[in-house]
Amino acid sequence: MGSDAVRRLADEPLDHRFKGLPPDAERAGLTVGQLAAEKRDLYSGGFTTPVLTLDAEALEHNLTALGTYAARHGLAFAPHGKTCMAPQLFRRQLDHGAWGITAAVPHQARVYRAFGIQRIFLANELVDPAALRWVAAELAADPGFRFVCYVDSVRGVQLMDRALRGQPQVVDVVVELGAGEGARTGARTDEDCRAVADAVAESAALRLVGIAGYEAEVPGADPESVHAYLRRLTALAVEFDGAGRFAADLEEIVVSAGGSAWFDAVADVFAELPELSRPVLRLLRSGAYVSHDHGWYTRLTPFNRVPEEGGLRPAFRLWTQVVSRPSPTQAFVNAGKRDIAYDLGLPEAELVRDALTGEERPAAGVRVVKLSDQHAWLETESADDVNVGDWVALGMSHPCTIFEKWPLIPVVEADGTVTDYVRTFF
Repeated sequence: MGSDAVRRLADEPLDHRFKGLPPDAERAGLTVGQLAAEKRDLYSGGFTTPVLTLDAEALEHNLTALGTYAARHGLAFAPHGKTCMAPQLFRRQLDHGAWGITAAVPHQARVYRAFGIQRIFLANELVDPAALRWVAAELAADPGFRFVCYVDSVRGVQLMDRALRGQPQVVDVVVELGAGEGARTGARTDEDCRAVADAVAESAALRLVGIAGYEAEVPGADPESVHAYLRRLTALAVEFDGAGRFAADLEEIVVSAGGSAWFDAVADVFAELPELSRPVLRLLRSGAYVSHDHGWYTRLTPFNRVPEEGGLRPAFRLWTQVVSRPSPTQAFVNAGKRDIAYDLGLPEAELVRDALTGEERPAAGVRVVKLSDQHAWLETESADDVNVGDWVALGMSHPCTIFEKWPLIPVVEADGTVTDYVRTFF
C-alpha cells in the first residue's frame, strides 16, 4: 500500500498550488510524473523564481551516510519525519535501512499511515482522546503496525488510560527522561520516571516498552553533559529491566535518543549498554541530515567531531532573481519570509547566475542583511556583483522550516536537469 501511495503522487496534476514550476506545464495539463519525465533544464525549462531545489547527488549522499553510520554502530534508525514531511523521502529512508519514522504530533502520524509507514515512534506524550482512539483503530485494523509514544507524567498516563478504555488494542509507551531543569519535555527526575512507570503498570490500556529522551535539550549542552544525560537514560533502562517494570510479553526493550547534533554521543553511550533480559532496540531519531543545510547543522553536525565517520552535504538551494538594483551597494531579490527559512539565521548568498550569459560565479561580496515578506535585502561591495535579472542562489539554515514552505520541490542533477519532484505534507 505504501509504495503504491507514493507512486500515485506522480499522478497529481500541476497547478497554482506549486510555487516556481513552469506555468506552461499547467496549461498543458501535465501531471507531476509527466513533467518529471520531460527532464527539463532548471534554468531554461520555464521554471519561475523563486524556486527551491534539492541536489540529487547530495540527497543520495546524505541518505547513505546516516544509514551507514547507524548500521556501523548497531543503531536502529527512525528519522524524524517532521523535518521533511515527504513520503518519497520516507520511502528512501526506509530503503536505506530505517526501522521506521518518528513523528511529533498526530497529524504527522496520519500522513505516515496514509503512505503505508508500518512503524511510528511519536516523540511526545499523546493525551488527545480523538488521536488516541485513531491510533487504537489503526493498530486494530493492521496487525503489522507498530506504534510507540512518550509518557512523561502520571496525569498524562491517566488521561491516556481513560481515552483508551474499552479499545481493543494496547498502546506501547516509553517513559521520557527530561534533559534537565529548564529543558523541554520529560519527567525531570529518576523518581518522577518511576512514578510514571508505576502509573503505566496500573493501566490496562498501556504497555511500558522502554526509555527515551532528547539529549540536545541538555542546558548548555557539551560533550560531557550530553554523555552524562545519556548515561542517566541508559541507567534507567537497566534499573527498570532489573526491577521488572517493562511488560512481561516484550520481545525487545526500546532505548531511544538522538537528534542531529549529538548522534555520536548516542552511539558512544548506547554501545555501553549491558545485556538486558531481552534484546535492546537502540533507536536513533535524527532527521535534519536528509537535506542538511548551509548554516546551523553545518556547524553542529557530529561529523565535525568524527570526520573519519563520514559527512553530510547541503542539498537545498533557493534560486531567487534580482528585481531591483537601486544603488551600487544594494539589491533586492524576489524571495522573502514566505519562501526562506530564517528562524536560525539569515540565508547566505552562494552563487550568481548571469541573466544574459548563463555563467555561474561565486556570490563574492554579496550578503543578505534583511528579509521582508517577499524580498531579501542584499548588500553588495561592487556595482558589478549582481545585476537586475541575475539569479542568486541562497543557502539556508534549518531544514525543518525550509521544507515546510514548499509543497513541491524539484530534484536537480549536477547538470541542471530536473529528474523528480518531492511532495511535502505540512
